[in-house]
Amino acid sequence: MKINHWAAWAAAIALLSFGVLVAGSGRAQAPSGGVKNRIVFQVSDADPVKWNLALNNARNVQEDLGPGNAELEIVVYGPGIGMLKKDSPAGGRIAQALNDGVKVVACENTMRGQKLTYEDMLPNIGYVPAGVVELMQKQQQGYAYIRP
Repeated sequence: MKINHWAAWAAAIALLSFGVLVAGSGRAQAPSGGVKNRIVFQVSDADPVKWNLALNNARNVQEDLGPGNAELEIVVYGPGIGMLKKDSPAGGRIAQALNDGVKVVACENTMRGQKLTYEDMLPNIGYVPAGVVELMQKQQQGYAYIRP
């Protein structure tokens, strides 16, 4: 049986082209094997614009990847701690992010330094002993690091 090498090459190129088009569709997807995308966001600025940007980024990731395909954590420390105080202008958005499955944590070192108590903070947030250490550990665990 004689094989037409040109036809075989054309078929191979067509298959590769299709694969490149599918892979390069620009749409992010969850990694294979049931592993979720994992992202940690740093908020350490006293700027409400940055707070909203971090919350927008988290929401956009969830919308783009689909429900349940990403583990998201926002780590707040330093001057950014105002984002998590009860009187924060971002309080409603924080509550929505928590409701949508985003983990939001406050740095206890910063809280001590600013003489803040748990009662001063928004309900349902989490706490970590040190925000910088939390960021470092998340990166060591394979989380993508984002600082808006």
